[in-house]
Amino acid sequence: MEKKSTVRVAAVQIAPDLTSREKTLARVLDAIREAAAKGAELIVFPETFVPWYPYFSFVLPPVLSGREHVRLYEEAVTVPSAATQSVAAAAREHGIVVALGVNERDHGTLYNTQLLFDADGTLILKRRKITPTFHERMIWGQGDASGLKVVDSAVGRLGALACWEHYNPLARYALMAQHEEIHIAQFPGSMVGPIFADQMEVTIRHHALESGCFVVNSTGWLSDEQIASITPDQGLQKALRGGCMTAIISPEGKHVVPPLTEGEGILIADLDMSLIVKRKRMMDSVGHYARPELLHLVMDGRATAPMTDASLLSTPDIAPTRTKTDGELPLDRNADQRVAVLRSPAG
Repeated sequence: MEKKSTVRVAAVQIAPDLTSREKTLARVLDAIREAAAKGAELIVFPETFVPWYPYFSFVLPPVLSGREHVRLYEEAVTVPSAATQSVAAAAREHGIVVALGVNERDHGTLYNTQLLFDADGTLILKRRKITPTFHERMIWGQGDASGLKVVDSAVGRLGALACWEHYNPLARYALMAQHEEIHIAQFPGSMVGPIFADQMEVTIRHHALESGCFVVNSTGWLSDEQIASITPDQGLQKALRGGCMTAIISPEGKHVVPPLTEGEGILIADLDMSLIVKRKRMMDSVGHYARPELLHLVMDGRATAPMTDASLLSTPDIAPTRTKTDGELPLDRNADQRVAVLRSPAG
């Protein structure tokens, strides 16, 4: 795929519809059309935007959050589904790469999931937040590292993290080591107050500098009416304001356009991809500025599963091509079982 010299991107800051997945999805499709009409080749939506971020869990105690939690289950997205197919169709129709945050339902568990659709509508990445933060642990399950990967797209190499995953330096380094060119960052927005926006800005600007990539960050927005619908307590309502920093950052750590910190809107910016080499010529964290013989990351990128069918495991008399040695990670999840058998007295 030919490298692009310039990529036009869009970062969206809009409010979900807190009553319906389909109504929020309609807002997504409208924003895709609007951004595409302005020439955008990549559009980024906020964290778990469809159907909505679980703001209720930040202000309601668990004993009072059951009804809203169940409602989130009912409106959540399965992958694939008619909801994801409609986004894929919009991406294909408008020739635009789409980064969408969803509450994904997988049977009895919800996950904070990031979906990346290429410009031809292909779902090129589905990843789940590896560790939900604080109140979120009552809402979502944990993801694994199988989604910590950078994928090729029509606009370049894309990596993605959600919210406070950006405080996990090893998760960020995993994407840096795979040479991401545009990093997708998604936060909920409308939470905690101005300090959240300040911290978010520091985090995404630092990642751009350290990775030598562009960062496109999208945060959500809540209206006063929506905040009141979540909690009538005016003191708690303060916790659902501020914290918005929709922004587009260059590899030099600078805002490409002024950030959006209040209200709804779509930021549009042209990314000069030559700035990546300009930055990395001076400091490549995973290349000439690295010392892998001293410090390097070992990541277990295998997908986890709650059950393994024993009939699919290798039998004891069929030796694997190579087994692990002490202190070495197994080659695959089945290797754990094989090594145990081969080392048993009866083996």
